[in-house]
Amino acid sequence: MSVTPKKAMVLAAGLGLRMRPLTDHMPKPLVRVMGQPLLDHVLDKLAGAGVGEAVVNVHYLPDQIIEHTASRTRPRITISDERDQVLGTGGAVVKALPLLGTEPFFHLNADTMWIDGVRPNLTRLAETFDPDRMDILLLMAPTTSSIGYAGRGDYSMLPDGALRKRREHQVVPFVYAGAAIMSPSLFADAPAGEFPLTKLFDRANEQERLFGLRLDGVWMHVGTPDAVQAAEEAYLESVA
Repeated sequence: MSVTPKKAMVLAAGLGLRMRPLTDHMPKPLVRVMGQPLLDHVLDKLAGAGVGEAVVNVHYLPDQIIEHTASRTRPRITISDERDQVLGTGGAVVKALPLLGTEPFFHLNADTMWIDGVRPNLTRLAETFDPDRMDILLLMAPTTSSIGYAGRGDYSMLPDGALRKRREHQVVPFVYAGAAIMSPSLFADAPAGEFPLTKLFDRANEQERLFGLRLDGVWMHVGTPDAVQAAEEAYLESVA
């Protein structure tokens, strides 16, 4: 059984330390790639997937993001204001749950970027997510073909999409691409306050309810100023 999420959570509260000096006076989600803020690339993909409302959390230089998204209608933007607290990636979702409702929702990092293949990857995620088997479905990028990524990967993936977390000295073929579908029930007994979302990833993994879908296209890790240029070059190549 597939789902069609109508709501999304977009994480936009990070400090963007590795993106300095671009983020000295600007939040990372507003750094431009191909003339458009990273956040708008994400919101445009959500609009294309039929999402009507996106909850965007803010912490660092929050007023800039609030002002930038104020006039947006596709999707409509609801702000989850964290300017006076640090909640981490997990606590941010717990705070936003009353706004997200009871149905599975898209979850995206504001700085994730990818070039879709033949079909939009968010549509493919929605078609693949099965709430009877999954608590989380992550979009997974092959490490070898990703732009700007030189790490050891996050997970290996079984033929049915089940994920297995990388052990300490292991190298695995897939990295989390910063886009997912999650069930609100995953957060039923989540801790209060600040905690990382990966804590719930690990728990779902132990219960064999963490799955992945291989990205169709090219993922770009835009974590530093140099990576901005690499992402723009990849975009230009894709339309050449």
